[in-house]
Amino acid sequence: MPKNIKRSSISSFENFNGVSNNGGKVNKGAKGHAFEEFKAGETKTLLDLKGPGIIQRMWFTVRDRSPEMLRAMRLRMYWDGQSKPAVDVPFGDFFGFGLAKVVRMETALFANPEGRSFNCFISMPFKTGAKITITNESELANEMIFYDIDFVELKKPEPDALYFHAFWTRQKSSELGKDFEFLPRIDGKGRYLGLNMGIKTDACYENTGWCEGEVKLYMDGDAQYPSYIGTGTEDYIGTAWGLGVYKNLYQGCTVANDSTREYAFYRFHVPDQVFFFQHFSGAIQQMGGEMRDYIRRLVKNKAPLKPIMVLAGDKTIRLLDQPKDIFDADFPDGWVNFYRRDDYSSTAYFYLDRPSTSLPELQGVKERIN
Repeated sequence: MPKNIKRSSISSFENFNGVSNNGGKVNKGAKGHAFEEFKAGETKTLLDLKGPGIIQRMWFTVRDRSPEMLRAMRLRMYWDGQSKPAVDVPFGDFFGFGLAKVVRMETALFANPEGRSFNCFISMPFKTGAKITITNESELANEMIFYDIDFVELKKPEPDALYFHAFWTRQKSSELGKDFEFLPRIDGKGRYLGLNMGIKTDACYENTGWCEGEVKLYMDGDAQYPSYIGTGTEDYIGTAWGLGVYKNLYQGCTVANDSTREYAFYRFHVPDQVFFFQHFSGAIQQMGGEMRDYIRRLVKNKAPLKPIMVLAGDKTIRLLDQPKDIFDADFPDGWVNFYRRDDYSSTAYFYLDRPSTSLPELQGVKERIN
């Protein structure tokens, strides 16, 4: 038995905060308060503890699991009495689903075994208190919401424990060549835990590839160039040469729909831990690829793009180092990587040595949904 454990409990509608000798009082001890209606505009406090402890698991289910509702529901977590939440994200995206599109999955951090529930297994320590709320920012009621939050209370705080954080953002468009920053700079010591990401590709690029962008992690003195950089989007999540649906413990793709041009994937750095000691930020290039003549046609059709590299046989031409117009007669007939711009959204997960950050506030519900 761990010496620092004071008690274990669970917070739910049947026993808010898991108070000792207090559960299941409604309906004379029978099942009486398993769920509540979640009205439009309503905020529910799901947990509000004082003292040190660790959240070990969260489980939810809701009646309306549409992407619109899951993006409109706002999940917030506060540590140690802070007024600014460490977690302030759309509910569906938080639980590992890019684009808030629910599928069956089982990962190391999140699970939805039959497509009807939301489980999180991330450990979340706190030293003087924890508060979790959920707000329905849609214009509709969600007929039913159920939840339980498992936790342990500690006899004394763990001095070296890091605080869990999550950050969501969306960028519908940008200038060519500008990376999508899924986590702006944070200062302090911590651990990057991973992300899930959703992409809606622009119809102007038709069915060209979009996964050429490399993931960049900047940390501890990195400025213009990162320490950590991969070789492509699908490579970062452990596959290669394109992206189809698969769901593994630490990496996967939950949505790959060429007809709607929607894609969602996740990557969790659990066996390959990423630590930082001064600062951290993360970004991904917006980059695609297709054969030369296809790209020429897109350019003629006014698609916003910029060729950056040509692979022709065993020859590589880096067009930013050796500029060449794609319509030149001697432009090689090969695979062309190019800057593009699409609709990106993401949830980044990390631990930090402080209970709040200066990260931007969550974007409004219309920006999240439309």
